Amino acid sequence: MTEHILLNTGAFIHTAIKEDLAGHTSDLRTRFPPEPGGFLHIGNAKAVYINFELAKIYGGTCKLRMDDTNPVKEEAAYVNAIQDEIRWLGYEWDGEVRLASNYFDKFYECAVSLIKQGVAFVCDLSAEEVRATFGSVDKAGTESPFRGRTVEENLDLFARMKAGEFKDGEKTLRAKIDMASSNLNMRDPIIYRIAHKTHSNTGDAWCIYPMYDFAHPLEDAIEGITHSLCNVEFEDHRPIYEWYVNNLDCFPVKPRQIEFASLAVTNTVMGKRHIRKLVAEGKIDGWDDPRLVTISGMRRRGYPAAAIREFLGQTGVAKAQSTVDFAMLEHFVREHLKNEARLVMAVLDPVKVIIENFPEGETEMLDIPYNIDDPAAGSRKVPFTREIFIERSDFMEEPEKKFFRLAPDKEVRLKGAYLILCTGVEKDGSGNITAIRCTYDPNTKSGMGETRKVKGILHWVSAEYACPVTARLYETLVLDDPNAEGGVAFNPNSLTIMDGALAEPSLAGAKENERFQFMRQGYFCLDAKATEAGGKMAFNRTVGLKSSYKG
Repeated sequence: MTEHILLNTGAFIHTAIKEDLAGHTSDLRTRFPPEPGGFLHIGNAKAVYINFELAKIYGGTCKLRMDDTNPVKEEAAYVNAIQDEIRWLGYEWDGEVRLASNYFDKFYECAVSLIKQGVAFVCDLSAEEVRATFGSVDKAGTESPFRGRTVEENLDLFARMKAGEFKDGEKTLRAKIDMASSNLNMRDPIIYRIAHKTHSNTGDAWCIYPMYDFAHPLEDAIEGITHSLCNVEFEDHRPIYEWYVNNLDCFPVKPRQIEFASLAVTNTVMGKRHIRKLVAEGKIDGWDDPRLVTISGMRRRGYPAAAIREFLGQTGVAKAQSTVDFAMLEHFVREHLKNEARLVMAVLDPVKVIIENFPEGETEMLDIPYNIDDPAAGSRKVPFTREIFIERSDFMEEPEKKFFRLAPDKEVRLKGAYLILCTGVEKDGSGNITAIRCTYDPNTKSGMGETRKVKGILHWVSAEYACPVTARLYETLVLDDPNAEGGVAFNPNSLTIMDGALAEPSLAGAKENERFQFMRQGYFCLDAKATEAGGKMAFNRTVGLKSSYKG
């Protein structure tokens, strides 16, 4: 990765970093601090990319910290999942994984320090009452009646909060700043709240927990982070970030917060609330559903990590919010897969073809290259027999104009095999075609130098040796519908399952996440989760062959 990609639209970050590091011996130190309350998605991956790549560019380091200050949301399983996802993306953090909860003692000391300075107080107002005093952008807030408590009284009450003497919501610790500030985040924000909940790391050692706006800048300062690079939604929180750091003059490094626009992608869902709703309704099968742009979902679908990184780099870094076309992500996935995926044959909606003049009971093993333009890619043996399957859509009894595939009295080539000529069809009592009858020309084997040309080239599989598989085809998860309830219009056709698909026998040995190009169908990978559920090997279509991206 080179600097010019990040400079694409993110010069403001480079300018700030270079100014801050000029004349200093310290290196750039960034961090990625997810809350372990869910799985990472493409938007989180953007923050991963920016923090790790900038550290690399400037010869610095990037730390990984779990912001586990909320005992209600966090789960230990997410901590492990996030680490695995970051490593899969291609990044390794500096040192051990940090947990914000390991700093709880230090947070408490800092809160006590603010009380002793007279800039923090214990408030008895409920959450609803506090909100009622906040006022609005155009109207100043009202000070809490408990704002005038003495330092001694506040220290006593805060210690008793820590000791568990009060119920949830009965008291809070608040900063004493300015209830008339134009920034509502500065209107005496809550520092600590009471929550008698068991924490995934500290157990029941604490019943008071710091608010994110208080803990986050302290975590950065404790770890010596030089630059806190975060989503633009935190821009209004920067004054409180700086207020806490400046009022606690006990850290050698005062981190600087710089915001960038979040990444939005068309026809996707990233909000945890919406994803949980889709899971609860049975519309998707979990956070790793391949229709999601979660890291686990994209990984399961077969997206290469390198393609995701390139996509993130090309989307640029900006202050203004913008939305990226989903087709752009697919474009980079397709560009990577076309160079690494092996070409094989699979028939998703099969119809039988009987080659009448091929010897019954005989099998010819054809040597078919994986990539005709790249001999180094090698080849595989594909059995050719009297009965084969082709795609049902590759035959038309009454062909339309410019239909170049198989039709009565029409000749096509079978990929890597022979020319065949349709001589008739077999139908059931309802008039449905059950088999297509053909003859083949043994003098037209691929590679023999046959001069007779045809326009149609079809993929096929042997009826005797075909490997039964399930093909899972994906479209965008949500539709463009601004009037949809909650802003999300679920696409009922986002998943099509082709349970009767057949593949050439070489796919019987496919490994998890191994990628293939199914001839004329798209790029696919083995889905281990769906395979375990159904027994039959299941393949996800990662992306189609044609691109709608105009970049």
